[in-house]
Amino acid sequence: MNYLKRIWFIPLLLLLALSGTATLAADDDEAWAPTPPRLSFVDGEVSYSRQGAEDWARARPNLALAEGDALYTGKDANFELQFGSRSFVRADANTQLSLLNQEERFIQFKLTSGRVSFDMRSLAVGDTVEVSTPNAVFNIDHPGYYRVEVNGRDTHFITRRGGEATVTTADGRSLSVYTSEDIVVTEGYPVNVATYAAPAPDAWDRWNEARSDRIGESISARYLPPDVYGVEELDHYGHWRVVPDYGAVWIPYGISADWAPYSTGSWVWDPYYEWTWIDDAPWGWAPFHYGRWVSIDGFWAWAPGPVVRRPVYSPALVAFMIRDHDVSVRISIGLPGLWWVALSWGEPVLPWWSHHRHRGHPRWDGWGGPRIVNNVVINQTTVINVGDIHYHNASLPRAILTVPADKFGRERIRASVENRYRHTDFAPVRGELPVKPSRASLFGGAPKGVQPPREIISRPVVLTRTPRERAQPWQDDTPRVRTQPAPQPRYVIPPARRIEDKRALPRPPFGAEAGPERVPLPLPPRYGEVKKPVAPPPVPTRSHVRERETERSQLPTREQSTMRREVKPAMPPAQAVARSAQRVAPPVQPAVVAPPAARPSAPASKQTPRTRSETAPARSEVRQDRNERPLPGQPASQTHRGRDRESRDER
Repeated sequence: MNYLKRIWFIPLLLLLALSGTATLAADDDEAWAPTPPRLSFVDGEVSYSRQGAEDWARARPNLALAEGDALYTGKDANFELQFGSRSFVRADANTQLSLLNQEERFIQFKLTSGRVSFDMRSLAVGDTVEVSTPNAVFNIDHPGYYRVEVNGRDTHFITRRGGEATVTTADGRSLSVYTSEDIVVTEGYPVNVATYAAPAPDAWDRWNEARSDRIGESISARYLPPDVYGVEELDHYGHWRVVPDYGAVWIPYGISADWAPYSTGSWVWDPYYEWTWIDDAPWGWAPFHYGRWVSIDGFWAWAPGPVVRRPVYSPALVAFMIRDHDVSVRISIGLPGLWWVALSWGEPVLPWWSHHRHRGHPRWDGWGGPRIVNNVVINQTTVINVGDIHYHNASLPRAILTVPADKFGRERIRASVENRYRHTDFAPVRGELPVKPSRASLFGGAPKGVQPPREIISRPVVLTRTPRERAQPWQDDTPRVRTQPAPQPRYVIPPARRIEDKRALPRPPFGAEAGPERVPLPLPPRYGEVKKPVAPPPVPTRSHVRERETERSQLPTREQSTMRREVKPAMPPAQAVARSAQRVAPPVQPAVVAPPAARPSAPASKQTPRTRSETAPARSEVRQDRNERPLPGQPASQTHRGRDRESRDER
């Protein structure tokens, strides 16, 4: 009987393969696919360039970087880029950083000018981060903190927190870099390499540490796999609730009543994933590249589904549709428009990017929940007719979105809600989208950005492998004129990995330009000293102010002028009253934990983020939307009521 079943099953598979309209809900057998580094924070004028573009455009948060992309920070600007679950690179002002290669266990950056820090709290065994600079290339295969500065003829490579690396100079020498070192590479032939003790952490290092610390304290991390980026942003812009049908869901606040997922942002052409969604919201990474969107009691909620071992990034989780079942269109000439809708709970995505092995076939890559087609739970042997798939969210009001075909991917859009046609008039698009990209699609309508100086762009670096160049999907009517010379890199052979003996290579000699000896950090305080309450400073009264003015009037003129220069600018009356109220007011329960007093802040131009357009309330504040309507489900982030640490310590 089993033999007869197999004979019957083989013609069915052949029929499905030939028809091209039906498929099986098979297992997720995808090979490795890159998760693009996420531009997670931007402060000031930051621009980027992409292969095939003729100019630089303004970069914005949630940009998905591709191989060949370059970022540049203007004066007093900085940015943060996340490229691992707990791995970040942050750049200071006047810095150019490029992403050259991204492979399964290897990622390569290029730094031609400025200062960056690689803060990697975790790095899997066998993974390598390579940093190419003008006179040396650094290979990092260990978690730690690494600060790289390229200034004129010198390159500084500073290691902290157990970081270790290997440096290979432009003339081919490989040396070991230990932790707490400052490696100075100076241009010349041969290249001069010297080692010094790492200097004490400054404001830049403390700012980097503070940015990374918040990842480990994210409440939202308990609902998502570790490899999903942007989790900490969800803490500040929404509520986690538990509902019977979907488990833990996240409901954003501060959105308008007519908002729908994938309605405010841009479609940008990515060299690997092709059409990619870049959302405008500061929290707009995880909810638009993972999970599904559901509607609960009139609220849009993001449902990540059960936590999976290996999440899979998607450029967007939408269903593209076209009217009159005309899914064979492959050019945008005469196309009236393109429609899309967010996928609902358990629905499959039809990959439109060409690098996917199952392009145009239903896929549930990285989804741990049930598989649902047309509101029916299916199994892996269910035959699916792609042309008959109907999406649940398409039947909801204001959920189907559209833009004219000539504006798709060329302008920063606010998509229009489709209310002219019924949702049954649409059919899903299989495979390649019927919109061709242009050079304008590389930026998705982003305005022109600041461009780095020509000498920075043309500066060659040391590499261990050749960067990839992907073919562009458009053809030029006229040949392009290269306005800037292409830098000629210098290739070197890195040392072979030796896991059994990481320190087999020699270390650089001690430098001759030695300064003062570094002072060690103070001993850590006792726990009893840390938990002691700190008394607020006394509030000056009017009598104290009068006494101080009398003392100043009795001083000589020269001392009065000196004191006058030391007096800080007075605050406006409203701010002064608020500041005084903050000092004398008793603590509010639940209290908002303040940053440690021992960690001073850096100047505002270097580390204080500018005010965002969408402000987030304090963590202890409970915010209700939609005219105080109750949220669906139950709160998901409640702590245990018996965890009263204050009373426990007193006992």
